[in-house]
Amino acid sequence: MPTQEEIYKTEADKYEALIAREDYQGNILKSLHEITPLENRIVLDLGTGTGRLACLLAPYVSRIRAFDISEEMLRVCRQKFTASGLTNWQADVADHRQLPVEDQSADLVVSGWSVAYLAVWNSETWRSELEKWLGEMNRVLRPNGYIVLFESLGTGNESPIRLDHLKDYYPWLEESGFQHKWIRTDYKFESIHEAVELSRFFFGEELGENVKKNNWVILPECTGVWWKKI
Repeated sequence: MPTQEEIYKTEADKYEALIAREDYQGNILKSLHEITPLENRIVLDLGTGTGRLACLLAPYVSRIRAFDISEEMLRVCRQKFTASGLTNWQADVADHRQLPVEDQSADLVVSGWSVAYLAVWNSETWRSELEKWLGEMNRVLRPNGYIVLFESLGTGNESPIRLDHLKDYYPWLEESGFQHKWIRTDYKFESIHEAVELSRFFFGEELGENVKKNNWVILPECTGVWWKKI
């Protein structure tokens, strides 16, 4: 089974098949509307992947720039944008900590299930990497701009749990002044076969077996929403 890092580099089409099933109730967009107005905003989407948040926001905002370190993920993101007929977008390779944008040029930064990897993939230097990222956010955002992050609080869970591999990350967000709440972002699959295959592909054998055992065509998921005004 490939690691998540390998999936991001090589399996964008299958990853898109999974996340296209996520948040079937539309709670992500609802939560964004509750935090900050979207109209006439210039938005940066960090770790866009196949464009989950970017494509969701593009119809509402003035302009969106989507960034990811994986050209494979951006390939699918660009395909989706092109098919949408929208023209207010741009998708480029970039690291969270060094964005090719001008100072104070954005109104909103969003990132879904991505910034946490700065902590997960840098176990010895996680705090300094997150501080670099937050410094970059302060650089690119205009005064009164917002950062909104979506991070996992448990896939296959009806109620939120704090994941062990993010045990340092959650408190760092709170120490850094982020407010937070949680929402459900359940997946709705077309069949139990699809549910088992796609959940096993990304989340591993154990969750795949739980999906099969519970007959979860609708797979519960809890997601934390953290936001901060600059």
